[in-house]
Amino acid sequence: MKADIHPSLHPVVFVDTGAGIEFISRSTLSSKQTRNIDGVEHHVIFVDISSASHPFYTGKQRAISVAGRVERFNKKYNIAK
Repeated sequence: MKADIHPSLHPVVFVDTGAGIEFISRSTLSSKQTRNIDGVEHHVIFVDISSASHPFYTGKQRAISVAGRVERFNKKYNIAK
């Protein structure tokens, strides 16, 4: 095996800015801002959306009506039913 070809992993805390939830993990990402958690320095990575705030995972999805879109498409391209 070749030496030094894999990226280094860092302890990271991902902070969901929308939901205010934090996920502690390891990642190849790093940042200048760090936080000490249980005696270990974690890089802080801010994310806009995660499983805690994404509509698919929270069940707060909104249904999009496609009926109007289909009718406009058919009218635009003269597709008869």
